[in-house]
Amino acid sequence: MNQKHRSEPTARTVRVLDASTWDAFDELCASSNGYPSGCYCIGFHEEGPSKQSASVNRERKRERVLAGTTHAALVFDGGLCVGWCQFGPPTEVVRIKNRRKYDTTRLGELPEWRIGCNYVRAGHRRQRVARDALAGALEFIAASGGGRVEGYPEPAGDVPAGFLFHGALSTFDQLGFTRDRLIGKHRWVVSKLIEPA
Repeated sequence: MNQKHRSEPTARTVRVLDASTWDAFDELCASSNGYPSGCYCIGFHEEGPSKQSASVNRERKRERVLAGTTHAALVFDGGLCVGWCQFGPPTEVVRIKNRRKYDTTRLGELPEWRIGCNYVRAGHRRQRVARDALAGALEFIAASGGGRVEGYPEPAGDVPAGFLFHGALSTFDQLGFTRDRLIGKHRWVVSKLIEPA
């Protein structure tokens, strides 16, 4: 019986999304093997995605990157960007799924940080890329002063991998997040306190 042989991944690195990593992020978003919806991870920002044009989304995201008003931890396998984890304060990561239920069940203040999108390139899923991206985001958050971080994941078995935009619940569990409450049929609010680095 023939078995497909999967090559071992090269050493991964995690880098912040900025002008120096924009081209790699752009390639992943534009790739047919990457993010065919063309949203450029703009969907959790206040302006939301344009349904008419991926080029509009690309330009909106590029402007945010150059202005420093968007944050993400990018995972590289060699020189190829294979995933990311978007993070930012609630004023930056404004849109979350199940927002009405979130607002009506929230106790206390908003967190200092939110995890938006946690995405992995097709062909690189189930290889701990999402975990590396989330861990990288938490390191960048610690370096920026830390604080309470919220995520909004779902169990991976309930949603196809390509649609787990907020990330898989198991990934957050592995990194020590606490399950606070359900805000959708399967969507959790999870949180973790990150100490300053």
